[in-house]
Amino acid sequence: MGSRNHVEDISELTLKLHESTRVLDQTPSPGRRDLVSRSSFVMRSVENDEADLEGGKLEKERDKSTRTNRIVKIHNQALLSGLAYCVSSCSMILVNKFVLSSYDFNAGISLMLYQNFISVVIVSVMSFMGIITTEPLTWRLIKVWLPVNAIFVGMLITSMFSLKYINVAMVTVLKNVTNVITALGEMYLFNKHHDNRVWAALFLMIISAISGGITDLSFHAVGYAWQIINCFLTAAYSLTLRRVMDTAKQVTRSGNLNEFSMVLLNNMLSLPLGILLVFVFHEIDYLSQTPLLRLPDFWLVMTLSGFLGLAISFTSMWFLHQTGATTYSLVGSLNKIPLSIAGIVLFKVPTSLENSASIFFGLLAGVFFARAKMQERSQS
Repeated sequence: MGSRNHVEDISELTLKLHESTRVLDQTPSPGRRDLVSRSSFVMRSVENDEADLEGGKLEKERDKSTRTNRIVKIHNQALLSGLAYCVSSCSMILVNKFVLSSYDFNAGISLMLYQNFISVVIVSVMSFMGIITTEPLTWRLIKVWLPVNAIFVGMLITSMFSLKYINVAMVTVLKNVTNVITALGEMYLFNKHHDNRVWAALFLMIISAISGGITDLSFHAVGYAWQIINCFLTAAYSLTLRRVMDTAKQVTRSGNLNEFSMVLLNNMLSLPLGILLVFVFHEIDYLSQTPLLRLPDFWLVMTLSGFLGLAISFTSMWFLHQTGATTYSLVGSLNKIPLSIAGIVLFKVPTSLENSASIFFGLLAGVFFARAKMQERSQS
């Protein structure tokens, strides 16, 4: 569910403004050369000219100040949006881990269902109030989107299942395998070739995932199995989305499908499928017996996770708009480092030097991959 926006280069704009400022500062005032005139009439004329020049200089100074303030505002927006994106994405994973592990909540599908329901309600209310615009859901659009949505639901559910058994740091490292599967899918489905730096980064990701699994003191086979399935589903979602997007745009009224429409479409279509899976996996029996649903603080944390899930969509769009796809990708990779550390510390995960080194190696491989993709994109 990602949007790809290309925004102007702020650094280049700032440099141009500094250059124009330097030219303005070095411009001499010609009025002062005329002060040698002995006639009072000429003196008054010169004074008037000086006043005009000073007024023009003040005008330029005000314009320079306005443009400088605008640049500061842009930088502040980029910093604020980046911080909001990092906090929301980290918090979402940590809160889900807290619900599934600390509360020992054994109904991951129900958690996903509740989070998606919250997203549908909030987006629908915002669309009704005119704050955002969404495409109306037609049967033609739903039929086109159903295959993508089925993969989307599977991706969310397997993520919940794996997160219950695996610590946050290892989940983060294992998710790198998704990049390998996606790159292979791009090569065979879209005939897209990557350079050697990208493949080197992908190789490092595989090595770190294998070494991390071998040295994981809290290794859980079921959790790792769910995570491997999640990697394939996440890659399938990314690859399928590229094929379906063009078709979906053709069946919409406006000929476009923005991020808000995709959020509403994915989450709304996931509700009936999620309800069906709750019965298939017998979660309804668990929900009728667990005392957790009678705890107000549990509902508070559940609701918070729903808001955070939607916040990721909004903050990612905001951050992309303020910076660009390359910065977004690099920050997303760097963001995994504090997330992994927080996951180990907050949940008191037993670890070893070898496992910590594997995790750190995997995180660096992710950053290396992001940089390699940036260089590849700039050369294409």
